Amino acid sequence: MDKLKSVLSGEEARRDDRTVLETVNEASTLGWGTRVKGFIACFVIGGVCSLLGVCMLFLPKIGITLFIVFYTFGNICTLGSTMFLLGPMKQLKKMCDKTRALATTIMITCLVLTLCAAFWWKNFGLALLFVILQILSFTWDAILKMVSVCCK
Repeated sequence: MDKLKSVLSGEEARRDDRTVLETVNEASTLGWGTRVKGFIACFVIGGVCSLLGVCMLFLPKIGITLFIVFYTFGNICTLGSTMFLLGPMKQLKKMCDKTRALATTIMITCLVLTLCAAFWWKNFGLALLFVILQILSFTWDAILKMVSVCCK
């Protein structure tokens, strides 16, 4: 019966006009409490993974590899945690803003290059260099976020 009402009222035609992003956005809307819980969970997981990675650094032979994996995964989780607060599309738009685009590009490039250096090229010195660049780019991005919030 609801289907018949929507077809007769023209709502069905309007539903077909929506883009895929609008459909996904409608399906993925979360309440504020759920967003905060998701943010806290991802942020804590990211922090624990990064800390665990630093602890793994001191293991013989496989320590550097585990450090790189845990630290990079922790950074990805921490970066993803803010998507819960803003939403994925708004977060991506802010990350690609002209003031933060360079920091975002360097940050994502360093994440990928860290994993490439560790697993594909097997060059752990280069991987550690990319980890340091990850830290610097995340710091730079955080400073740009604070400046944009304070200046508005």
